[in-house]
Amino acid sequence: MIQDISPSRLNNSWQKTAPQPDSFMMCFCGGELLAAVSDGVPQFPRYRDLTETEKPPVYLFSVDDEAFFLTETAEAFGGYQPFSIRALRDQCAGKYLYAAFTAFHLHQWYADNRFCGICRGEMQHDDRERALVCKACGHKVYPRINPAVIVGVISRGRILITQYRRGYAHNALVAGFTEIGETLEECVRREVMEETGLRVKNIRYYKSQPWGMAQDILTGFFCEADGSDAIQMDDSELRSACWCKPDEITLQPQQHSLT
Repeated sequence: MIQDISPSRLNNSWQKTAPQPDSFMMCFCGGELLAAVSDGVPQFPRYRDLTETEKPPVYLFSVDDEAFFLTETAEAFGGYQPFSIRALRDQCAGKYLYAAFTAFHLHQWYADNRFCGICRGEMQHDDRERALVCKACGHKVYPRINPAVIVGVISRGRILITQYRRGYAHNALVAGFTEIGETLEECVRREVMEETGLRVKNIRYYKSQPWGMAQDILTGFFCEADGSDAIQMDDSELRSACWCKPDEITLQPQQHSLT
């Protein structure tokens, strides 16, 4: 999966630190990240490449001993081009792709919280932790993380395979966001029922995955069809849903996702 970068390690602890010449600059322009791709490895600008900036770069995290910072000065970098995170996912792998996903997650959070939701004052970076604080009223916000489930439903040696009505075109599993006041297990039951009309039992945890493209933490479960396994598909959400034996499944082209 995308986060499996061992023996490398992403350290997401907040630090009050300044960039060094070799620090990576993660620069987003219209939601796309400036990069160059060589042999499936994304390359990002370094701080030494930065010719000008209106605001100081913001520390994001480190991967091993390499620090990553966020900057808004796209025009200051030559030799790089904007890539959507989806395009990088389709072309790349490894620790730098995981860094791009995580940087996008934080970039999106910063962009969505420029102003206070209480008094409309300007938000500024807290100087003790990863948070944004309103200069006027003191309201504080932390990074947004959306909980979601992804479900492998099993029946008689087969697994339920779906395809979304819109967006992602490859095979997928039942998935969805957790609602207010809902446990993850309740979310599993609801999403499977809503998308396919199936009741499930014996819900068991499998693995989890951060997915920065949607600011998610995905929680994977297996479960079994309870009673009838006749599918009643919600065609507003899905364009197909069927039971498949393992040797009938076409796998996704990359091994990045929990699916």
